[in-house]
Amino acid sequence: MDDLAPAPDAPVEHGLTGEPRVPHRLFSLKDRDTFIVNDSFGDIVGAADGLFHDDTRILSRFRLLMGSKQPSLLSAAIAQDNVFFTSHGSNQELPYPGGPVGPPGVLHIERKRFLWEERLYEQIRIVNYSRDVVIVPLAIEFAADFRDMFEVRGARRLSRGLMLPTEVDGRTVRFGYEGLDKLTRSSVISFSDPPGRLTPQRADFMYSLQAEGRLELHLEVGAEVGPTPSRERFRSCAARARFDMRNRTRHGARLHTSGRLFNEWLDKSRADLALLTTRMETGPYPYAGIPWFSTAFGRDAIITAWQILWFEPSLARGVLSYLAAHQAEEISAFRDSQPGKIMHETRKGEMPALGEVPFGRYYGGVDTTPLFVALAGAYAERTGDLELIEVLWPALQRAAHWIEQYGDSDGDGLIDYARGAESGLANQGWKDSEDSVFHADGRFPQGPIALVEVQGYAFAAYRALAKLCGLRGEDEAQARWEDRASHVREQVEERFWMEDVGFYGIAIDGAGELCRVRSSNPGHLLFTGLPSPERARKVTEQLLSGGFDSGWGIRTLATGEARFNPMSYHNGSVWPHDTAVCTMGMARYGERDGVVRMTSELFETGNNFEMRMPELFCGFPRHAGETPVAYPVACLPQAWAAGSVFMMLQACLGLRIDGLKGEIEIIDPRLPIGIDRLQVQGLRVGKKMIDLRFERDGRHIAVESDGARVPIRIRRRT
Repeated sequence: MDDLAPAPDAPVEHGLTGEPRVPHRLFSLKDRDTFIVNDSFGDIVGAADGLFHDDTRILSRFRLLMGSKQPSLLSAAIAQDNVFFTSHGSNQELPYPGGPVGPPGVLHIERKRFLWEERLYEQIRIVNYSRDVVIVPLAIEFAADFRDMFEVRGARRLSRGLMLPTEVDGRTVRFGYEGLDKLTRSSVISFSDPPGRLTPQRADFMYSLQAEGRLELHLEVGAEVGPTPSRERFRSCAARARFDMRNRTRHGARLHTSGRLFNEWLDKSRADLALLTTRMETGPYPYAGIPWFSTAFGRDAIITAWQILWFEPSLARGVLSYLAAHQAEEISAFRDSQPGKIMHETRKGEMPALGEVPFGRYYGGVDTTPLFVALAGAYAERTGDLELIEVLWPALQRAAHWIEQYGDSDGDGLIDYARGAESGLANQGWKDSEDSVFHADGRFPQGPIALVEVQGYAFAAYRALAKLCGLRGEDEAQARWEDRASHVREQVEERFWMEDVGFYGIAIDGAGELCRVRSSNPGHLLFTGLPSPERARKVTEQLLSGGFDSGWGIRTLATGEARFNPMSYHNGSVWPHDTAVCTMGMARYGERDGVVRMTSELFETGNNFEMRMPELFCGFPRHAGETPVAYPVACLPQAWAAGSVFMMLQACLGLRIDGLKGEIEIIDPRLPIGIDRLQVQGLRVGKKMIDLRFERDGRHIAVESDGARVPIRIRRRT
């Protein structure tokens, strides 16, 4: 995902205390199309942080000072349910006006904040633990630069709109900006107490705290003026925000294991998905990640929905419905669109609105359209919900037409891409950075480029269309799509396989030359079921070898390949969702021990990132006593990273649910290392509900069920 790929060394900023502003020192909250990114102190300094609304930064500076100094940091954390951010600090030496210096460490400063209905609520609580009266000079600095998200990420603009005069009124400060798109954007900061001094950049308060005394200051920030902040508003809105989040995490079946830390991993991943999921008119939709991609992406949402399809299919329903409603209708080189193509991403900021970047609604993803069709087929099989398929059928037909009419640009049966304009993405698979596709000698290929995993997605799409046509009684169409699936399988096996290497090449270029590079992409081919069993076994062996397996997950590129760099975005780093898709693919072909091992590696990775899976991390090999190395500007949280946990678990369990037949199939079930029991409660199969229990019994995993009578077929490999 790389509409403007952040370079590893670009947004790493340093705060006043010299702390590197790396992902695990930044914290984020989100509500609908508003999110905040701040540091451990709760401060915003105008680097890669801020309060954003509709892809515009409406708060670019937000610092709390005691006198002229920042408090000393004690701790900072996001609540397990992702509702609250809390920072704890203490005072440094405080000057008494006209008197002695107050001692450090006698005041406890707690900053607690949350977002609700696209508004920031913050409570600042200070407690005096000394035996003396303490004069508290509290100051809050603020600014709003109204930068578009692409400006924050490094884009340079020739001109900007007009900053409007700042309005200061008692306890409220209002910032305004009239964009070149003729929209006026505003940001309003309000305080519960009137400041002693209020300017367009700063609010100063002076409090006298008795021994063991305490004070509270409440403030709110939003795009519009609201009621005066107060303790009552803070508590009331906090309760509503927490209740709403609790409801969002309770969709689908409930998962619980015998491992406390493993449960924390599951719960945090589920909370991350709930945080990122936005309610659209078409249903729930997972935004891709914070901060860079807090918007609707096509590919990311499809993969995320697929990852949790087995226990929570309503997300897939929302994703399919939204993408069908935003299908391309016209040919545009600027937007890389043709009729029937499925959206890559959408943005709401000033720059997309003006056409300075093509991402207002952009279609430059070669894989999103076949993935859309394939997910529809997987959803129908999982749920038996053919009513939705009937509603989606015109969109599925248009998508199928795009695959045939536009996806195969040179008529060789392979789906390929070449961007329509220089402003678009050079590479249009999931590895979309400019250097992610290359030949064995490191040179870049000429387009159009046919990626190996995209052929797998097309294969899955053709098979899905064949099955859906069969269910609709369209026998001729079913046979035609089955023939297309067979043809693309033959093409891939003939043209991508490297017999001397025992692996598939990453891509075929516009001259028909194979890029003989070992990447993780063929793991996605396994996920679709395209390779022969023998070739799948060889791919699995390599993915589990040291060249790919870093000890924390599967690298995107094998060591020793040209352009390998464990610190790169796509050429040697580890992406949790990539590891999960590859692992699910290996499980499809019968691999069991490697699946359990990969699950253990990702779990241990999560344990080093406070149980939250980052977008990616560096692909350095694992060494005893060392932790995985963070990628400096990774999104955290990221939807398909959070969803990877659940796909890994499904791969371990060997679980497949057929809603059309109303039955469950379990193939050679395993449990993650250290887990003796796992419960799946409230699993819907068709119109029935069932509970499943998996329990370790010596060398085998016993499976029991409660609830509705649902046929369960258990197959164990010997």
